Amino acid sequence: MPDYQLPKRRRIFLMRHGDVTYFDDSGRAIDPDTVPLNANGREQASAAGRVFAEQQIRFDRVIVSGLPRTIETARRVLAETGQQIELEVEPAWQEIRGGKLHDIPPQDIEAAFLGVFDGIVPESTRFLEGETIGELFDRVLPAVTALREDSSWDTLLLVLHGGVNRAILSHAITAGGRTFFGHLAQATGCINALDVGTAPRDWVLRALNHSPPSPLHRDVRNTTMEMLYAQFTRYQRS
Repeated sequence: MPDYQLPKRRRIFLMRHGDVTYFDDSGRAIDPDTVPLNANGREQASAAGRVFAEQQIRFDRVIVSGLPRTIETARRVLAETGQQIELEVEPAWQEIRGGKLHDIPPQDIEAAFLGVFDGIVPESTRFLEGETIGELFDRVLPAVTALREDSSWDTLLLVLHGGVNRAILSHAITAGGRTFFGHLAQATGCINALDVGTAPRDWVLRALNHSPPSPLHRDVRNTTMEMLYAQFTRYQRS
């Protein structure tokens, strides 16, 4: 019997950006396309960078969505690893796009906030009356395929968003499928690790939602969208 040849795989580290503040003190929504990291988010990004540095991980490429919170997170990670890498921008990996909150009928607002990250989500489901899950897949997955077809890298870092990360992770878990698992938690500043082989179905999920400041998520039992909706309703009452 000939010797078994171990498959050759490459490593993708997939992060979510650090924490941000989406509502100001008056309850007014802050533009999600411009919002920066808050103090907690800056520490989360630096903590992730220290984890990579401690493991002596070196990136061949670093790709962000282009939104400020991903750029700032990536720069803080690289500051800790000591690497000088020019950030690449992939607009197809910007966060799932919502509609206008004031256009959503009051009786539909809770489902609009929470439905898209609730269990196994149909492709027809819209996020805050904006983009559907199917539309999210349509723009996210071709860029994933293009990345895998590029043989120039071995280890890379993607710094993206909660919804986009779920699309990529769901695609990997289903070995190239389009089932969307909304209940995959993605803490701000978290790290996921995925290996990819040459075959389109060759995905290996190594780590999911590792949060360096709190690896066991001791104090968190709610999702990001649940907490955002709680903030929204509190401000609406005030």
